[in-house]
Amino acid sequence: MKKYKLEITTFIAGATGMIVELVASRILSPYLGSSNLIWTCIIGMMLAFMSIGYFIGGKISDKYPKMNLLSLFILDASIFISIIPLIEVYAIEPLSKKNISLPIIAIICSTITFGIPSLLLATASPFAVKLKEKGEKQIGQVSGKMSAISTIGSIFGTFLAGFILIPKLGVKNIILMIVVILNILSFILQEDKNIKYIIKSIIILLILVAVVFLGKKLFYQKYQDMILDTDSEYSRIWIRKLVNDSGKEYNTLEVDLGLESIASNEKKLTSEYLKYYDLFDYYQENTDNVLLLGGAAYTYPSYYLENFKEKKIDVVEIDPKMTELAQKYFNLDINNSNLTIYHEDGRRFLNTSNNKYDCILVDAFKGLNVPFQLTTVEALENEKRLLKDDGIIISNIFSALEGENCKFLRNEYTTYKKIFGNVKIFKVDLGSDDNTEMQNYILVAFNGKQIENPEKFEKYAKLLSTEMTEIDIGGEVLTDDLCDVGI
Repeated sequence: MKKYKLEITTFIAGATGMIVELVASRILSPYLGSSNLIWTCIIGMMLAFMSIGYFIGGKISDKYPKMNLLSLFILDASIFISIIPLIEVYAIEPLSKKNISLPIIAIICSTITFGIPSLLLATASPFAVKLKEKGEKQIGQVSGKMSAISTIGSIFGTFLAGFILIPKLGVKNIILMIVVILNILSFILQEDKNIKYIIKSIIILLILVAVVFLGKKLFYQKYQDMILDTDSEYSRIWIRKLVNDSGKEYNTLEVDLGLESIASNEKKLTSEYLKYYDLFDYYQENTDNVLLLGGAAYTYPSYYLENFKEKKIDVVEIDPKMTELAQKYFNLDINNSNLTIYHEDGRRFLNTSNNKYDCILVDAFKGLNVPFQLTTVEALENEKRLLKDDGIIISNIFSALEGENCKFLRNEYTTYKKIFGNVKIFKVDLGSDDNTEMQNYILVAFNGKQIENPEKFEKYAKLLSTEMTEIDIGGEVLTDDLCDVGI
């Protein structure tokens, strides 16, 4: 092991650097989201600080090619990583509320979260090259070897974090694990290990472990309504307890910046926009089979199964953890024979399924972002393929009608019109006269002739009265090739 100490150090530095980046994205997501813009800032800032680390590491290693100095850099990295939970509570959360451009906030938050650890870990590679070289003729070989090992470590760390660590351990436990690993690595690299150094190392490790636990405790103190802060393969998920003015309790499910679901124990619809999904019962005489894209807490499926007992519903939810949490915290009855759940990406399901549906409901969000692959003309063509004759699509759109945030609604309406021709728009919040405000709109698209059930008009009159008939909406058709929507 001693012979390959520098190779191991380079590998671990590369792996932990990428793990920290992925952890940082989860730390930032509840406050800034996880859109392309946020990921661009995270990746860009990490590369910037790694470049600085390579440069500084190269200069210092030329002047002071000491193993003990490399050990100190690794230890310092662990110190800055240990305070990430504190940074979340005392810096990220307050900064996210500032009225500053989102890219600027994202760059600042990325910098203070993982900038210094990334810089310090990047110094390992040039230090390893300097300490490993045996002569001037071999420096290219040594440099190439260490670069390859660092890259392989980064690849390993990426897959390990994405597939195993984040969904199994969660970000706070991963931070604790990295702190311990880097402290052990720093100890191994130290060449002068007397009893005083050993005691000092143990004390430092205990302090850093305590700091991580303190950050976790302070987080729950700040969010006293937090029931669960957990991670899945796809998202950081918060479940919180909401108490309304009358003292009634609800559980909420939040991902990124968005409130995904809100539910009580009564299996009633607590979000107004969900009530519009019942319009399938007005626009179709006989609906036996419904598809819902986007399960989250399964609020609507639970309501549907309770109120339309003879009808079936298929739900496509990419995240199995969501289904697990819906069972535990939102009273989902997964054993209902009329419910079928598909854990896969909604677009993949549309591309490959041969099922036929009377109605397709679209409610796929990650926070406030819509998966772009479900908004395009190609996706709608596949939805049309899965619809029976005279079937309908009811889609929830979170957008503005006018102003700088109106593009999504206008483009999506235009895209639906291209495929289905007959498309209606309903405004959920009639109490708001500000059309520049982001809110829920419902699109209803008809595959064939429009059918109405006059006998049920009174039942759905309130919803039907919110149709927007005197508006001129024009936009661009969204395609897989060009779609500036969502994630």
